[in-house]
Amino acid sequence: MEEENALELLQRYRRDRRVLLDYMLSGSLIKKVVMPPGAVTLDDVDLDQVSVDYVLNCVKKGGMLELSEAIRDYHDNTGLPHMNNTGSVDEFFLVTKPETSGSPPKRAPPPAPISVPNPVFAPSPVVSLASVAKSESFNSTEVQELTDSNEVRELTVDDIEDFEDDDDLEVVDSVRMSRRNPNDAADLVPKLPSFSTGITDDDLRETAYEVLLACAGASGGLIVPSKEKKKDKRSKLMRKLGRSKTENAVTHSQRATGLVGLLENMRAQMEISEAMDIRTRQGLLNALAGKVGKRMDTLLVPLELLCCISRSEFSDKKAYIRWQKRQLFMLEEGLINHPVVGFGESGRKPSDLRILLAKIEESEFRPSSAGEVQRTECLRSLREIAIPLAERPARGDLTGEVCHWADGYHLNVRLYEKLLLSVFDILDEGKLTEEVEEILELLKSTWRVLGITETIHYTCYASVLIRQYIITQEQGLLKHAIEQLKKIPLKEQRGPQERLHLKSLLSKVEGEELPFFQSLLSPVQKWADKQLGDYHLNFAEDSSVMEDVVLVAMITRRLLLEESEMAMQRTSVMDHDQIESFIASSIKNAFTRILVVVDKLDAMDEHPLALLAEEIKKLLKKESTIFTPILSQRNPQAIVVSASLVHKLYGNKLKPFLDGSEHLTEDVVSVFPAADSLEQYIMALITSACGEGNMEVKFRKLTPYQIESISGTLVMRWVNSQLGRILGWVERAIQQERWEPISPQQRHGSSIVEVYRIVEETVDQFFSLKVPMSSKELNGLFRGVDNAFQVYANHVTDKLAAKEDLIPPVPILTRYRKEAGIKAFVKKELFDSRMPEEIKSNEINVPATATLCVQLNTLYYAISQLNKLEDSIWERWNRRKPREQFIKKSIDENSASFKQKGTFDGSRKDINAAMDRICEFTGTKIIFYDLKEPFIENLYKPAVPQSRLEAIIEPLDIELNELCGIIVEPLRDRIVTSLLQASLDGFLRVILDGGPSRYFCPGDAKILEDDVEVLKEFFISGGDGLPRGVVENHVARARHVIKLHSYEVSFCSSVTAMRLVFVAQFRKEIDAANL
Repeated sequence: MEEENALELLQRYRRDRRVLLDYMLSGSLIKKVVMPPGAVTLDDVDLDQVSVDYVLNCVKKGGMLELSEAIRDYHDNTGLPHMNNTGSVDEFFLVTKPETSGSPPKRAPPPAPISVPNPVFAPSPVVSLASVAKSESFNSTEVQELTDSNEVRELTVDDIEDFEDDDDLEVVDSVRMSRRNPNDAADLVPKLPSFSTGITDDDLRETAYEVLLACAGASGGLIVPSKEKKKDKRSKLMRKLGRSKTENAVTHSQRATGLVGLLENMRAQMEISEAMDIRTRQGLLNALAGKVGKRMDTLLVPLELLCCISRSEFSDKKAYIRWQKRQLFMLEEGLINHPVVGFGESGRKPSDLRILLAKIEESEFRPSSAGEVQRTECLRSLREIAIPLAERPARGDLTGEVCHWADGYHLNVRLYEKLLLSVFDILDEGKLTEEVEEILELLKSTWRVLGITETIHYTCYASVLIRQYIITQEQGLLKHAIEQLKKIPLKEQRGPQERLHLKSLLSKVEGEELPFFQSLLSPVQKWADKQLGDYHLNFAEDSSVMEDVVLVAMITRRLLLEESEMAMQRTSVMDHDQIESFIASSIKNAFTRILVVVDKLDAMDEHPLALLAEEIKKLLKKESTIFTPILSQRNPQAIVVSASLVHKLYGNKLKPFLDGSEHLTEDVVSVFPAADSLEQYIMALITSACGEGNMEVKFRKLTPYQIESISGTLVMRWVNSQLGRILGWVERAIQQERWEPISPQQRHGSSIVEVYRIVEETVDQFFSLKVPMSSKELNGLFRGVDNAFQVYANHVTDKLAAKEDLIPPVPILTRYRKEAGIKAFVKKELFDSRMPEEIKSNEINVPATATLCVQLNTLYYAISQLNKLEDSIWERWNRRKPREQFIKKSIDENSASFKQKGTFDGSRKDINAAMDRICEFTGTKIIFYDLKEPFIENLYKPAVPQSRLEAIIEPLDIELNELCGIIVEPLRDRIVTSLLQASLDGFLRVILDGGPSRYFCPGDAKILEDDVEVLKEFFISGGDGLPRGVVENHVARARHVIKLHSYEVSFCSSVTAMRLVFVAQFRKEIDAANL
């Protein structure tokens, strides 16, 4: 049971541990998380194998977390006992079980290796215990004081004392390396040939310090420390870790000042042991003894030290042999391999000098007496050869004025670089020491010995600073390096002697002969070019560094171009072109990375090309806001270059997709909007950079995606297919229509509702297409819908007869048309036995009044909803925010032919025409067809007084009530007006073409006038009917005809005469026909 609980508890701990790690890695606690090789996301990492302590340490630092290092730290510490950080040395956890391993140890655990951020902090107890174990004179009071203190202590350069042995130096090296950034600065090492003797960096550093002491001794600042070394042999680094800040301040205040203190500080900075420092100082002073008028900086330092320092001054023979070998190698490099003054006519050969150097080295392996004799003789011979050789004049000095043993190129540059490294804080290599100005001033004293000029100094110092920046990533060093690069004199600013000197400095590396600037600055230039060649990756976190790197690249390029004797006026052009190359390289690299990321994404809803467009748009936004302000300082068209390149790169990926797009598929709907949005954003960036003037020139250099054109073709293809579907639905809806009201409230037919439903579905589908569109596609949709409603309106009136077919023929004796009159008087015709109205009534289709009213209501519904449909389409189109090009063009188009409210004019015209025709047909049908007998046939028959108009008012009222009961309110006046017009037409037909069965006389005019007044009041209906003015206008025509009836005499006699003539002629024709 306990084992099950333990297992469950262990699983819970592991689960909580994973949750904690996932929270820290996914949140904002860590600035950046670098995945291990082969992992893309945190899901690919086994969090059980990640060291929590390592992650927490990175959180405290606020730096970058490399998961590969965290995993390595986990496995490295798996076998170590787990410590709690409470400060007590009595608590720790055993890896083994106490039951099987025995009692716990009585002593404290050994101190673990300290790896801490800058500045170094360490708990006092661990330091004190370790110090006690190594110290011989560590008093009890200091032990107690350090043991009781639990505060964390800070290291500074001022409290670092001299180191006695190589073990302490190794400890310091380990601490320094733990502080360094893992960035590799090997690429910035100057392009100088390696030394044939195998001289190491430590050899150069120690020799550089010896040169420094010799130069300091020339000014009388060299003394041998008189204080005895402390018997306390504990590590100086450990002593530092045990100090408090108070002690640190006291030490700083008590530090020696002046040249002595500065040399002591530089000794610590250059990591020279105190023993070596004392030996070198004493040796140089002994070498100068007896040389009256000789300056210490004119000594051949390695030779003098070989002569003045004996084997007995070293703690072991191994150290002495290593020291002697270094001095001999320096003589060989300075006098033979890289001399300022060659052997020339001295009569000596380099081989003679090499033989002497070899014999000196061999003397240490011979018996002591013989070896000492051989060494002494060889040193005497070496002095005879080397001193005259080194003291020969060179570079304008006098014989013996300068000893030319360390100023041969490139040995002098290597030595001077080691001296320059002393300006960095030994425990915080990202910062310059406080005495940097004093150190640089002191280093000027070495220029004479090392052959350093102002130009060489600034060049070497800038190179050292940039290398240190790469190691520490401290931006202040980079800015300081830029200041040094700016101080390098231009070619015309140097003196003629310095120009010749710099021109003579050549080194051969891998068969290529390189001048001085090429050797030191070309690595800097290549590093800067490499960084800027992928600035999206290298400066994603801090663009301010990029600005400094651009400045480094431009300055070094200017200096190198100047040395290569290229015209100065080309420099600006080259800067412009170089910025373009940086942009092209970085954009291509960033684009490649985005492709890899997009390929790995599992996008179910979006096409990869759409995702690619979105990511590239983000890249361009970052480019324009972060990087372009920096690059545009040297190339105003920077954003144009980057945007144009992105346009081309994405276009290459997009083209195959565009070529294969034939229909509006899901992929097309996904890719087209994203690609079009990207292209529009690119155009906006180019426009903002070029302005209106050069915009067209830049656009012509681009190959447009033509998404609008391709998309427009596909959309029009879809629109045409949908419009064909709409027309099919219109035909089907008309065929199924029964022209019955849907409900008492909805008095229109069902077919128009179905037509609108299918039209609105099509419009919804049209606007759900998120592909780019222009006004052409919208106009195509408008034309199709407009045509559909025109077809519908025409179908409604197709089977409706002409209103003339409802009007009975004029009686024969009252026909007054020209052709009828000619036929009546000139030619005899044979007539059908049936009446004309009987023939027509069998051929025409006369719908019921209710049907006609429903048709009118339906057409009115169509035209009223058409306005809403049109407004809805325009609102959605404007909300869609079409392409900017279209918006600009439409400003003029809207004021001319492109009117938003004129898109359905064809439908409105046809529907209104159909409504007018049905209204006229309905009025004519009621008067001449439904009320034919009481109105047309019997009114005023045989005479006016016997059959008045009042008899017709009641049936006319019934028809009018039927109309108003079905027709919608907005159409009431319209249909009643048509009925009024038809009533007046019937009235005039009766009084003008009443035929032989009606008799009118002048006295009937008053009765006719009264009847017209009755008809007028009927339609006005006391204000509830038509407006009085409308009725008066229509009745005015009838009043004119009635007025003619009131005339007597000539008019009546003429009519009577014409009737008699016509009747006589008619009888003759009948008789002739009978014969």
